Amino acid sequence: MHDRLEEACGVFGVYAPGMDVARVTFFGLYALQHRGQESAGIATADGETLAVHRGMGLVSQVFDEEVLRRLTGHIAIGHTRYSTTGSSRIENAQPLLVPSNLGPMALAHNGNVVNAAYLRNALQAQGCAFTTSTDSEVIAHLIAQTPGSTWVDKIRSASRRLSGAYCLVLLTPDGLIAVRDPLGVRPLALARLNGGWVVASETCAFDHLGAQAIREVAPGEMVFINYNGVQSFQYADPARRALCIFEYVYFARPDSVISGHLVYSARERMGEHLAEEYPVEADLVIATPESAVPAAIGYARRSGIPFSQGLIKNRYVGRTFIQPDQRLRDLGVQLKFNPLPEVLEGKRIVVLDDSIVRATTTPRVVSLLRQAGATEVHMRICMPPISWPCFFGVDMATRRELIAAHKTVEEIRAWIGADSLGYLSLEGLVRAIGLPGDTFCTACLTGNYPVPVQLEIDKLALESPAPHGVPSFTLP
Repeated sequence: MHDRLEEACGVFGVYAPGMDVARVTFFGLYALQHRGQESAGIATADGETLAVHRGMGLVSQVFDEEVLRRLTGHIAIGHTRYSTTGSSRIENAQPLLVPSNLGPMALAHNGNVVNAAYLRNALQAQGCAFTTSTDSEVIAHLIAQTPGSTWVDKIRSASRRLSGAYCLVLLTPDGLIAVRDPLGVRPLALARLNGGWVVASETCAFDHLGAQAIREVAPGEMVFINYNGVQSFQYADPARRALCIFEYVYFARPDSVISGHLVYSARERMGEHLAEEYPVEADLVIATPESAVPAAIGYARRSGIPFSQGLIKNRYVGRTFIQPDQRLRDLGVQLKFNPLPEVLEGKRIVVLDDSIVRATTTPRVVSLLRQAGATEVHMRICMPPISWPCFFGVDMATRRELIAAHKTVEEIRAWIGADSLGYLSLEGLVRAIGLPGDTFCTACLTGNYPVPVQLEIDKLALESPAPHGVPSFTLP
């Protein structure tokens, strides 16, 4: 159970003269909503000016027809956010708008820059004024302040000072730019749309728009799109690949394709390998909805144990600003999951889940299943124990909060109250995805980070009082 493990952000961009790009971006972000539910924003350009609207909440809460009508132009970028650096407040919503010697620029970012505090101090010494507490604003000001006669020159020079994960979409009055960091930590892809071009964090956004996926933006690549078409610049030579392995386990939608591999199929194979590594005599295989459902299907198929839905998820819990009262709060996990006693009673249950982070929710789920009549509960986890925090765009936990950093598998089993507990091996996970092991960042599992990090970076390290932002504005 991921115990409030939070998604990476989603970014989207479109260059399409003659199309309602704000509306296209709205539906692109709608497809990427799973990557962040705290805030959303869209910026558009018409060749001369940039306009942006941002707000707190889901994409459908931030935008309506009136707002979309005001966002005119033929280029747009969008962002849906979960906070990994900086708190959840309107000032930190994206896209961010900054001036430069080449004119205004809007930026949306997915990832986490691990040297943001150092860069922010250096930029403040140069006179930059910051209004947010995000590493994304550090990137935006760094690009804006870096010398260069073109955006390509600026970004290429600025990237040499960035360390960590950053998928960027940038908007200028007459162009769209997509940038993927040299490690390729987060996914980013390119597609064609009715003569125009689209970039997005995941290919599932293309499917909803009827866009034709062309290829991924390569690690260390910058794609510049304007009236001349698409130009590609390899601004950095990747020393190694470090695609986040958690994209396949949990973050990405199952209908997305990453590095040529369908996420759904990889998750099914995770379940199959778990059935081989941790077989058990049982009557039923279920999943904690929803990311573990394909793995449960794979486990059931390989083990021969029937699959069924035993837990129903209220998928809208946690996506509201209305807090439950104390009585409802005491019900805890029952607000999120409802067991089916008619399915579970008298059964030995195998439960597939994507991960265990803090192990605050998993014991309650096991207890719920027992209360519903399950006689045995066997937990199977789709990845190895998470023992190290992430610093590349995931708000996971500090190391002292990670249960696997301090307890053995047997101790975790006892803690959650399961009859047995099995974690998929790293070898099994890599085999399930079908890419070479050195393709991935596995730092949360192994402690081997692709770049040096400070082990207890505070996500609020850049926090400082900032004036209340205005959700809609225009910059000439």
